[in-house]
Amino acid sequence: MKFDDKYFSDFIFTKDQIKKNFDNATKDLKIAKQDTILEVKFTYAYSALIKGGIALASFYNKKVKSAPGHHIKIIETTALILKDTAIEAIGNAMRSKRNTDFYSGGIEVTKKESEEYLGFVNDVLHRVKEIIK
Repeated sequence: MKFDDKYFSDFIFTKDQIKKNFDNATKDLKIAKQDTILEVKFTYAYSALIKGGIALASFYNKKVKSAPGHHIKIIETTALILKDTAIEAIGNAMRSKRNTDFYSGGIEVTKKESEEYLGFVNDVLHRVKEIIK
């Protein structure tokens, strides 16, 4: 797997550090599942997706650089590693929606969207866990 040097740097992660990165993602997913506010569910699901990608990169001894576009690269790299183009499509739809929330006056998340995003992120994290365990 080739990592873009603009967005990732070499870093030797311990198993414990990789586990902590993954646990951080699963913590956010748990919050997303438990909260009742749909926008909160969405925000934490998106955060869990990005943190899952960070955990996956750390398994390959790559640290994510905080550079413009790094969320796009995290999503793209996760999709490449897991060999699933849907991750890039759905992940970028979530990223775009998150950006609308941040920069364009907010978002509205439907119950159906919330359930679909939670299921999607849950599946991605399950697949990441299978690789890093």
